Amino acid sequence: MDSTAFPGLPSPPPLGASALPAGTYDGSLVLVTGGGTGLGRAIAAEFARLGADLLIVSRRERHLAPARAELARLGTRVTSAVCDIRDPKRISEVFDGCALPDVLVNNAAANFPVPTEDMSPNAWQAVVDITLTGTFLMTREFGRRHLAAGTPGSVIDVGASYAWTGGPGFAHSAAAKAGVESLVRTLAVEWGPYGIQVNGLVPGLMPHEDMTDDIRGNLARAAADTATADSADSADSADSADSADSRGRAANDRRQPALRVGAPRELGWAATFLASPYARFITGHTLVVDGANWQRRELVSPPVTPVRDQLGRGPFTG
Repeated sequence: MDSTAFPGLPSPPPLGASALPAGTYDGSLVLVTGGGTGLGRAIAAEFARLGADLLIVSRRERHLAPARAELARLGTRVTSAVCDIRDPKRISEVFDGCALPDVLVNNAAANFPVPTEDMSPNAWQAVVDITLTGTFLMTREFGRRHLAAGTPGSVIDVGASYAWTGGPGFAHSAAAKAGVESLVRTLAVEWGPYGIQVNGLVPGLMPHEDMTDDIRGNLARAAADTATADSADSADSADSADSADSRGRAANDRRQPALRVGAPRELGWAATFLASPYARFITGHTLVVDGANWQRRELVSPPVTPVRDQLGRGPFTG
């Protein structure tokens, strides 16, 4: 397919733009788990640009220090806490050490690709404990404190589309994210009478510098395969290395119905809307920000490649 023949979805506004009025979150405190890196940091930045104070949480201080410096340059007050969200005692200590947050963004999660037959019980437990149980424990602490104080609040849980479709190679994460989706719907009903919103937010492919090595490797292989196929189909056998590399980078765009990948700030804009005064009647909803990628279907299904082969693993031997 010649991607130049189709425009795809327009590019987003520049970094720093916002659809919400300046100062929308003045006087608010937003707690973001996994806020030191990647999409969590991008979400935190958009709240900061709208006036929010931030509390970013991570299991590792080395992730927090550079994020504090970067986010503080936006003119907001940024504090941080090292916290394993599987530990309810430590979670309680984090909440004790700050004003009651107005918004909780549950972004922290664990994930790595593995065929289910190779997955150890410890691997399953680690991913489910961080992604599902950690989200529950953070949300429970946030909700209990708001219920006791009689104050409204907003929870945003970062999910994944394979909570609905299934996730071959990611059975642990897909099961955990399905649980998170159920929490969104359940707690929206339970806590709505008390003024607490609970919504979900699902990102599409949004490349960033903190992507894990396995995700980075998968994208690189996919781009290389597409670039190689394009080169083979091209009548110009003298294409330069730079040209081939450019085609490789564009390959990931071409794998999206939007004909482009997402920008992390687009997820941040969606989060700031869901927790804003302009979305007070939206609760129990999951907003997907992926350019319709999870809904794509082929007219004729492509050949099936077993997960083991996709991951470069040999036959299962028990």
